Amino acid sequence: MSQNARFPALPYLASFLVATVALIGLWYGLGKPVVLPDAATPEHKLQCASYSPFDKDQSPFDQPFVLRPERMDADLALLATRFHCVRTYSMTGLEAIPELARKHGLKLMLGAWVNGNPADNRKEIEALVKAANANPDVVQSVIVGNETLLRKEVTGAQLAQLIGEVKAQVKQPVTYADVWEFWLKHPEVAPAVDFITIHLLPYWEDDPAGIDQALRHVGEIRQVFGNRFAPKEIFIGETGWPSEGRQRETAVPSRVNEAKFIRGFVAMAEQNGWGYNLIEAFDQPWKRASEGAVGGYWGLFDADRQEKGVLAGPVSNLPAWPLWLSLSGAIFLASLALAGRPASARAAFALPLLAAIGAASIGLWAELAWVTSRFVGEWAWAAFLVALNLVVLAHGALALSARDGGRARLFAWLDARGGWWLAAAGFAGAVLMLGLVFDARYRSFPSAALLLPALVYLFRPVAAPRREIALLAVLVGAGLVPQLYEETLGNLQAIGWAAVSTLLLAALWRSLRVRA
Repeated sequence: MSQNARFPALPYLASFLVATVALIGLWYGLGKPVVLPDAATPEHKLQCASYSPFDKDQSPFDQPFVLRPERMDADLALLATRFHCVRTYSMTGLEAIPELARKHGLKLMLGAWVNGNPADNRKEIEALVKAANANPDVVQSVIVGNETLLRKEVTGAQLAQLIGEVKAQVKQPVTYADVWEFWLKHPEVAPAVDFITIHLLPYWEDDPAGIDQALRHVGEIRQVFGNRFAPKEIFIGETGWPSEGRQRETAVPSRVNEAKFIRGFVAMAEQNGWGYNLIEAFDQPWKRASEGAVGGYWGLFDADRQEKGVLAGPVSNLPAWPLWLSLSGAIFLASLALAGRPASARAAFALPLLAAIGAASIGLWAELAWVTSRFVGEWAWAAFLVALNLVVLAHGALALSARDGGRARLFAWLDARGGWWLAAAGFAGAVLMLGLVFDARYRSFPSAALLLPALVYLFRPVAAPRREIALLAVLVGAGLVPQLYEETLGNLQAIGWAAVSTLLLAALWRSLRVRA
C-alpha cells in the first residue's frame, strides 16, 4: 500500500477545516469593527483635551530635553478639528503654546507643575502668570498644580498659599486639579480656588469600575461634588479609559471600551451641562516606563497622531488583525509542513488542532509583547518565549508525525532535550507568577506565552530534572490562590492566567513520574 493510500485524509481534513475556521474566527473576532454613536465630528467639537507636547520618541525626562515647535503646531491643528480647548500641565518649554493656540482657534487651560521643590514651583508660577496676563484672549483659566496632593509633595496649606499668590496676579479663574478623593481629604484647598477640578478615572479607582458601571460611577461622584461644594463650579479635569493594558478586576482596557466610555461620557456631560476635559489627546509611550503598558494608551489618537476610532466612526480593538492572522496562518501551515504525514488517524485529527493552538498562542503573545515591551530586557524576554513556543510546537508536531529521514533526526534531537523545554516553560511560569503576586499593578497577563508548552507536556510528559521541576511546580502552584485573590474572580484575564498556570503545574507534576 502506498503512503498516499495510508494517509488518514478524512480526520486530517476535518480537523484542518475546524482549525482554520477557529484561527480566522479568533483574529477576526478580536478585530471586528464595532459601530457606536459618534461623539465628535468637524461639525460637533468637544470641550477640552489634555495635551502633552511629546513626540512618540520623547519623554519629559530626556536630558537635554528639546520640544519640537513643528510637532506642537501640527498637534494643535489636528486637535482644533475636534476640540474647543486644550489643557496643559507645565510651563516648561511651552512658552509658545498661547501663540499656537491662537493660530488654530483654540482656548487654553494653562497649567503650572507644582512639586516639592520651591525653586521649581517659583519658575513655573512666574511663567504661568506671565503667559496668562499676556494672552487673556486665549488663556481661559489657569491650573496651579496637578495631583500634587496625591503625590504628597506639598501640604494642603502650602498649596492653598500658592493658589492665592496666583489669584492675586491674574484675571482668569484659578483652580487646582486632583483625583476626587483628595479634595475630600484636603478640604482647606477648596476655598482657595475659583472652581474645583476633579479627576474621575474609573479604571484607576481603588475599587475599579468595569465599563458597564463606569459612567454611572462618574455621574454619582459628579453629583456628590456638585452638592457638597455648591455653589462652586465643578469641572471634570480628567476622565477617560485606556485602550491597552492589563485588566483590573472588571475594568478591561480596549479601544472599543475606550470609545464606549468617551462617547457615553460626552453624551452624559452635554445632557447635564458639565464642564469637562478628556485625557488625553495622544498616546504617550514614555508613560509605560512607570505605569506599564496601560500608561501609554489613554490617547484619543495614537502616538503617530492617527485616529483610534475613539471619537467617531467604527472602532476596532485590533485594526491590524489581518497582519496577525497572516503571521499565525504562516506558523500554522509551516507546522503542518514540518510534520508531514500524521502517524495515525488519531494523530491526523490532533495535528492541525495542535498547529492552530500553537500558531494562535505565538501570535497572541507576540501581539501582547509588541504592546507591553519597553526595554531591551523585555524584548529579549519576549523573544525567548516566542522561540520556546516555536521549539515546543515543532516537538509536538513531530511527535504526531510518521517520522523518517530528517524529521526523525530532528525529533530525536528535540525529544532528547524535552526536559529542557519543560524546565524553561516552568522557569518562565514561576518568574511570571512571582511578578503577578508581588508586583502586579502594571503587569499584563501572559497566558498565551505558556499555553502551548503546558498542553504539549501535559499530554506527552517528558523526563526532566526532578528537583528543579519540583521547585518550579511549588512556585507556580503557590501563586495561584494569592494572584486570584488580589485580582478577584471578576477578572477574566486573571482567571485565564490561573487556568494556564494550572495546566503548566499539571505538566510539571506529571513529568516527575517519568523516569529518564
